Amino acid sequence: MIKHARVVSFTSLMVAVAALVTLSAFSRPFEATGQTELPQKLADFSGLAQLTPLEVETLKPGQPVSKLLNSDAEHEIAVLGIVWIDAPISKYVQAIKDIEQLERGDGFQISRRISDPPRLSDFAALKLPDVDIEDLRVCRPGDCGVKLDEKAIARIQREVDWSKPTAVDDVNAIVRQELLRYVTTYQQSGNKGFPVYRDKDEPMDVASEFAAMVDGVPLLRQRAPALRQFLHEYPKAKLPNATSFFYWHKVSFGLKPVIRINQVVIVPNTDHTLVASKQIYASHYFLTALELRDLI
Repeated sequence: MIKHARVVSFTSLMVAVAALVTLSAFSRPFEATGQTELPQKLADFSGLAQLTPLEVETLKPGQPVSKLLNSDAEHEIAVLGIVWIDAPISKYVQAIKDIEQLERGDGFQISRRISDPPRLSDFAALKLPDVDIEDLRVCRPGDCGVKLDEKAIARIQREVDWSKPTAVDDVNAIVRQELLRYVTTYQQSGNKGFPVYRDKDEPMDVASEFAAMVDGVPLLRQRAPALRQFLHEYPKAKLPNATSFFYWHKVSFGLKPVIRINQVVIVPNTDHTLVASKQIYASHYFLTALELRDLI
């Protein structure tokens, strides 16, 4: 069930720039114990979406329910997913921390946790898909098949001799170095350090797009103002008792596999635990993304 819930949250993310996922974790099935807590627990999210009686009944045996939330359809999509997991919250948090094992199969080609502090060796297993290699042969600022900033594009143009047999290895080496730079720059400067993508004519200001998206998430305003501030003001903002780590993965999606870098933040509370996954970089499709799990 944990693996399935993770895949549900990921498929919600795939179709647009934002996803909101709420997972409910309980220690025993409702039907087996006769508990009546479910409606009360779901009432915490009534401001996000109203569940029908049938949807509530669907949740009780452990089946997931998903609903589209209100959002600007031209720019983003937001999805609420709810599922009961037959495990304590601590078990699910433990699985999240072991991200390399959690994200295996079902479209995940590879996942690697990033060291603290980050090292180039953290990206040693990263290899660009063949389609990305071909796109980078003709990549120019304003016209590139891979999302990169201008500095990375210029390095590839300047340093790669495509006539050499080592060209593919050389491109992969440069991209690994540039992704490390993206992580360290973000860790030093926060959202201002997001890469400014130059794959299109107009530079893409990821920081402002992310800020607007966070401000539009009611769950953060209602239940997690401190996490909201952290997402806006990292690394200056601090979250006592929170755990944070970075990782990258390559996932199968559509015509092109996607390489993404994420920051995961786990915030325990007395009655629930919040898990946020904040996108730092994506090679395709996603300008920015935020995934939230509220474990209750």
